[in-house]
Amino acid sequence: MPIGPARMPLLDHLGELRRRLTIIVVSLLATAIVVYAATPVLIDFMIDPIRSALPDGAGLTVLSVLGGFTIRFKVALFFGMIICTPIIVWEVMAFFLPALRPNERKWVVPTVAAMIALFFLGMTFCYLIIQEAALGWMIDQTTEFASVIADAEDYLNIMMLLEVGFGIAFQLPLVIFYLSILHIVPYRTFRSQWRTIYVALMILSGIVTPDASPVTMVLMFAALIGLYEVALAVARYVLIARDGKESLKWTREEYEQHELDKL
Repeated sequence: MPIGPARMPLLDHLGELRRRLTIIVVSLLATAIVVYAATPVLIDFMIDPIRSALPDGAGLTVLSVLGGFTIRFKVALFFGMIICTPIIVWEVMAFFLPALRPNERKWVVPTVAAMIALFFLGMTFCYLIIQEAALGWMIDQTTEFASVIADAEDYLNIMMLLEVGFGIAFQLPLVIFYLSILHIVPYRTFRSQWRTIYVALMILSGIVTPDASPVTMVLMFAALIGLYEVALAVARYVLIARDGKESLKWTREEYEQHELDKL
């Protein structure tokens, strides 16, 4: 897909943004329409991790006439988004690509690939580890004093929000990596301010998790810490290999001066 020029009038930038958003929306809707027919199978796949947590082994319940259609359409959009993730990520990256320097553009393809991989890794982590623990804990808070009706729309909404939340949260390593290697935030700052950053990650875990469950928050917090440390380790390796150990202390201004000196 074509990349726009770096300098364009404001209206041309808005036109470019509209064009890319149109591609995303049309792709998403077309995919959702195709996927709609398969939603019963997809819903069965979605609730598989939480079957043991459902009250008394009950199945999902639909409480309104239009409930079935609404649920199926939401699920179709959800899986349409998953299928269209490469298109969505590419269109977003392609819009911002002209603002990058030529030596920074070489990172675009690896970045797109990493974003997609991390998004699916976050969703997989949520599906395999988080869903049963989170839904099970929430249901347990009710079963001691009331009966629980497994409302399909309620359950699936929470599950889809969790999946998207973890997919987005798992983009953290990429953000940390680029902030470090571009010296927007010096590597040594990330290392010296780790306590503040850990608190920020704890707050982020509470914001991103839609169920306010302490189980979900703790598991996400642990995952984010692991991803943060891995991202810093990779960034350290790249910085030392590219510019030497001294570059771990550079600010953005020092990095830009270094790039000018190489010319």
